[in-house]
Amino acid sequence: MPGGGRVAAVSDAHFDVAAGECLALVGESGCGKSVLASALLGLLPGNAETAGEARLGALDLLTADERTLARTVRGRMVGLIPQSPAAHLTPVRRVRSQLEETVAALKGVRGRAAVRGAAEKAAGRAAFPADHLDRHPHELSGGLAQRAATALALVGEAPLLLADEPTTGLDRDLVDHTVDELRRHVDGGGGRALLVITHDLAAAERIADRVAVMYAGRIVELTEAAAFFGTPGPRHPYSRGLLDALPDRAFTPIPGLPPELSALPEGCAFAPRCERVSGACGVLPALRGPAVPAVPAVGAPGAEGSGTAGTAVGTTGAMGATGAMGAACHHPYVPEDLRA
Repeated sequence: MPGGGRVAAVSDAHFDVAAGECLALVGESGCGKSVLASALLGLLPGNAETAGEARLGALDLLTADERTLARTVRGRMVGLIPQSPAAHLTPVRRVRSQLEETVAALKGVRGRAAVRGAAEKAAGRAAFPADHLDRHPHELSGGLAQRAATALALVGEAPLLLADEPTTGLDRDLVDHTVDELRRHVDGGGGRALLVITHDLAAAERIADRVAVMYAGRIVELTEAAAFFGTPGPRHPYSRGLLDALPDRAFTPIPGLPPELSALPEGCAFAPRCERVSGACGVLPALRGPAVPAVPAVGAPGAEGSGTAGTAVGTTGAMGATGAMGAACHHPYVPEDLRA
């Protein structure tokens, strides 16, 4: 940071994404979700530092050099639907041209007619209208730019797809279409997996197998989606607050604001906003579950912690990591609390 400041943007993140699985990473803006995704693709700013491991098969994404990332990883092993699609599309080229180039490069399609047909098919998967293919990115609405980016990301059929807010700017019907297509990407065989970063809890409930909740740079809960959205419900007070804030639930906002990542407390970062706070919360809680090795973070120089950690899960699927299921809280909700 300017002036020599340091920020631990993501710390002690331990999780895995198995082949055939969708993991939804949720949390308020600024908690580190997109930083984690950028770390996996080597897209962090030049002054950022990473530590730990993020394994996709035998490859550690955090230590891979730029040549490997550019020629082997991006688009081929890891697809990305970016959070700001308009900024990732080439501004001086039409959408059709960008799709045709991607189809030829990643799928090996040859011949003018074949490439054109494959590009139009790719656009259709993301519900991108064919009559807009000859437009430049600046001529697209936010929702159309999002669909163009989704179409580009799906072309390579990558083993791991990172979808960073893939439903931004879409109406509900298109949200459902998009997340269903992402789910088909996972369910279509070939050992593919999906890490979806989203604020849209309804979309997460629709497609996720598991849910990871991030707060102030740390994963504070990791659990099965069915348990998270149904019974017994979230165990961490922050996770429960996220669900209670939904209009179709309690419609009650979480009081207060998240802390600055440059000024995190020593203990639980959620304590100032938590109704269950006690003196024990002055100590940083661990994620309750099987013990996992501590791994440091994605952040600026000198920052502690890790972006992602792990060991390989075979050669067919996705990013592998060691991860505990549970909640990082001294006073988690238990089934008796949730029934009350």
